Amino acid sequence: MRKPNIVVIMADQLAPQFTGAYGHPAAKTPHMDALAARGMRFDAAYCNSPLCAPSRAAFMSGQLISRIGAFDNASEFPASVPTFAHYLKGLGYRTCLSGKMHFVGPDQKHGFEDRVTTDIYPSDFAWTPNWNANEERIDKWYHNMQTVKESGVAVATFQTDYDDEVEFAARRWLIDRGRDSGAGECVPFCLVASFIHPHDPYVAKQEFWELYAEDRIEMPRTTLGPDEQDPFSRRVMDGIEASTVPLTDEEVRRARRAYLANASYFDSKIGAIVKALEDIGELDNTIVIVTSDHGDMLGERGLWYKMTFFEHSARVPLIMAGPGVARGVARNACSLVDLLPTFLEIAGGKECIPDGPFDGRSLMSLARGETDSVDEVIGEYCAEMTPSPVFMIRRGNLKYIHCDADPPQLFDLSTDPNEIENLAERPEWSVTARSFAEEVAARWDSEALRRQVLNSQRSRQLLNAAMEAGPGEAWDFNPHRDASKEYVRNHMDWTVAAARYRFPPTDGASKAE
Repeated sequence: MRKPNIVVIMADQLAPQFTGAYGHPAAKTPHMDALAARGMRFDAAYCNSPLCAPSRAAFMSGQLISRIGAFDNASEFPASVPTFAHYLKGLGYRTCLSGKMHFVGPDQKHGFEDRVTTDIYPSDFAWTPNWNANEERIDKWYHNMQTVKESGVAVATFQTDYDDEVEFAARRWLIDRGRDSGAGECVPFCLVASFIHPHDPYVAKQEFWELYAEDRIEMPRTTLGPDEQDPFSRRVMDGIEASTVPLTDEEVRRARRAYLANASYFDSKIGAIVKALEDIGELDNTIVIVTSDHGDMLGERGLWYKMTFFEHSARVPLIMAGPGVARGVARNACSLVDLLPTFLEIAGGKECIPDGPFDGRSLMSLARGETDSVDEVIGEYCAEMTPSPVFMIRRGNLKYIHCDADPPQLFDLSTDPNEIENLAERPEWSVTARSFAEEVAARWDSEALRRQVLNSQRSRQLLNAAMEAGPGEAWDFNPHRDASKEYVRNHMDWTVAAARYRFPPTDGASKAE
């Protein structure tokens, strides 16, 4: 029997709390809901670093960002780090990336045999933060409240242009796999279709905007002013200008409406990919996974975007459906670093997982509805708006957050899902808080990691200045296409080309093959 295909459909900045599959009362995400209904929904899935590029590097490598030096949105993802695309190719899979992965550096494929679109963000060192000036705003590219104030409707944006291209390229690549199968080439495949929505700016197409009535848009459950924030949240609030630029209720509601609309737009892309799998007859032999790189605070606690380990920022949707996956809900804490060993088990069994410095474990036992003794997630944040690394340990119902520059935070998510009460400050929780603090000290050398991050930032700032000083070859990925060999050309027999492109093939074409 042929190995199952693997298709990952990835959102950007999608908090599970804003999807129908995870219980939002107004969200319209029917395709995600359908996958959850026939598969496994993971209810405590997290990113390992709440920022785009670091999170994706952890997802690709199965390793924490401190191990591979992928600290921020301008950190190079080293070409020497094996990814699940490398391993799957070695196990006989054809691999493809359509869409965003925010690879920084000259290696823009990282093991993918095919990459069918460019990326949407720069691949150089321009977005390097500076911990020596961690409270200074990075005006050239940083989020601010103007993004929220300009939320609304548009016919098109750079984001919709991009996601429509990603969908088209992914569907075409899948149809080509159907054509290959029709010609007798039966090779398992792994496709990652990675979209930019519902990442801000919060601007939606009219048809998705109209799915939501204004009076059904919930406002944030918890709003905290600047003086009520913990120190790290206050720095983030200052960095995005939320502490100095007031928002009206109408502006907040409009942004949240557009975000829900864009979650529905992303959901339509899920539907398109699943339909393509049906069209080529591969849905029943494909494990489909829906996830995101991180979430979005979307006004909760007075914060927006990501960059914190609060639930709306660090939690991600994770839904698996397909052969061997049970129907149900998995409540164990897990994270994106767990997906590499999961893919390897799908591709060949546990024995194919190589010895190496992996920080995750396979989720297939949970996907099959079995028990798993592991119920924890480790997180690291080494990017902007902090002078030192931030660490997170989620174990069972408890979440502990540590930064050398700030007071520790401890939350019991079973009784305080909105993370209002910091138990680290309560005497009756002092033993637990001390135990977590000791674990952090044993697991990380925070000061050594801080020096490593600062050294990396200095090097990248120097290199970026040199790269901007004169012309050079850009690292941004250019998809290769040879139009002289596409469709019908003079060197081809047009009847052969027509038979190749037609799917499903006619009986005559099948016999000719």
